Amino acid sequence: MTAFDEMDTGAAGGQSQSGQSQSGQSQSAQSPAQRNAVRAPYQDYKRWLDAAPAGLLARRRQEADLLFRRLGITFAVYGEGGDTERLIPFDIVPRIIAAKEWRRLRRGLKQRVRALNAFLDDIYHARAILKAGAIPEDLILKNAAYVAPMRDVAIARQTYTHIAGIDVVRTAEDQFYVLEDNCRTPSGVSYMLENREAMMRLFPDLFAAVRVAPVGHYPDALLQTLRESAPANCAAEPTVVLLTPGVFNSAYFEHVFLAEQMGIELVEGGDLTVKDDVVYMRTVGGLKRVDVIYRRLDDDFLDPKVFRKDSLIGVPGIFQAYKAGNVTLCNAVGTGVADDKSIYPYVPDMIRFYLGEEPLLANVPTYVLRRPDDLKYTLEHLPELVVKEVHGSGGYGMLVGPKASQAEIESFRAKILARPEAYIAQPTLALSTCPTFVEEGIAPRHVDLRPFVLTGETMRVVPGGLTRVALREGSLVVNSSQGGGTKDTWVLEDAPDIAAGED
Repeated sequence: MTAFDEMDTGAAGGQSQSGQSQSGQSQSAQSPAQRNAVRAPYQDYKRWLDAAPAGLLARRRQEADLLFRRLGITFAVYGEGGDTERLIPFDIVPRIIAAKEWRRLRRGLKQRVRALNAFLDDIYHARAILKAGAIPEDLILKNAAYVAPMRDVAIARQTYTHIAGIDVVRTAEDQFYVLEDNCRTPSGVSYMLENREAMMRLFPDLFAAVRVAPVGHYPDALLQTLRESAPANCAAEPTVVLLTPGVFNSAYFEHVFLAEQMGIELVEGGDLTVKDDVVYMRTVGGLKRVDVIYRRLDDDFLDPKVFRKDSLIGVPGIFQAYKAGNVTLCNAVGTGVADDKSIYPYVPDMIRFYLGEEPLLANVPTYVLRRPDDLKYTLEHLPELVVKEVHGSGGYGMLVGPKASQAEIESFRAKILARPEAYIAQPTLALSTCPTFVEEGIAPRHVDLRPFVLTGETMRVVPGGLTRVALREGSLVVNSSQGGGTKDTWVLEDAPDIAAGED
């Protein structure tokens, strides 16, 4: 099996390759038949690579590093003796997905987001799924992310997660699993766009040889989605702004980038005020009404009159304006409950309950440790499992059993026993790998994919998404804060529907 198979046979990860090809990249010591076993989506790329001058990828990687440093494409890492700004490592070998494969994945993503939106609307209104016993009531109503003030609040189009990021992995040919749902404030789309821009600058001849579906229209699609989400009483062209916590937020680069790309104002809490349940933006020409707010601010800090009273970055009175139907918040308040990993195991049931359909994308088999039988099994098989905090993110609060030492396993065992309801467990999947340019040359590394689903009058999925790659050999953790990097994601284009994101 070569690095270009984009498949791995085990969860432990692929091995680095040795030996040099004509273009200066490494290949494994395999038979000619094995080296030629390239998956169909990669064949054009492999032909280009074989004809490329020796050392080309190494030179282009240096150019990419300089480009990203000049653009300041960074993220913040907290808890390392002060906030630390880092460049996200960028791999110059793209992840390539066939058009047919993408269509199948896109249909599954749309189905899942439709069900999640229906679920969020239901739990804040009729709560039919709870009355039916399909989900334990206390799991929702006592969830820290459930926002009680949102009960019976009518919102535009009954849409809660206008922008969703669904993390998926492939484990076999035509087999995708959803790892987690990000319905609150999914990030990473700016890296998707900058990765594509960098690749087009570095390899213009490659884009001439391979038909790749564009992603550059995402800001236009996002702006259209936000405008379509305006309140019913918005009589004119809606005024849209992006609300940021400020420069110290880890995703501030993305906030600035998206506001610039959409041509809308980037505002902080102090730039907005509420009068008579209407939100206004302070401008040099006076107050201007705001209709739609793409907020990158957590619920707790949004309105000190309703949530955290010590919030200095929110907007007093904004929640009342929201309840009155005079402004749309994207994403809606209270969507975080759908991100909770304790809710994740029930998403297939949501699809059946709300849509009357079978899930097109599978969940990873999950043990819910609040259940005694699941807890018992997990404690007996910790070295074989991945254990996650239900509220965890960024790769923190997680045990990867096959990679952990005995001391780490026993330490985590104590945490689980102290608070079993705070954890879920999953088997270590045989994640797919993707050819990646590392110090040894081209070698397989584990990847996941975060496509972005936009919900307005219609649903849109820009082809591809953010591919995150575990750059450390054998690692399954792709988060940037844990040493992961990103790749450009190519969906091969064979018809207009691929670029448009429509079925």
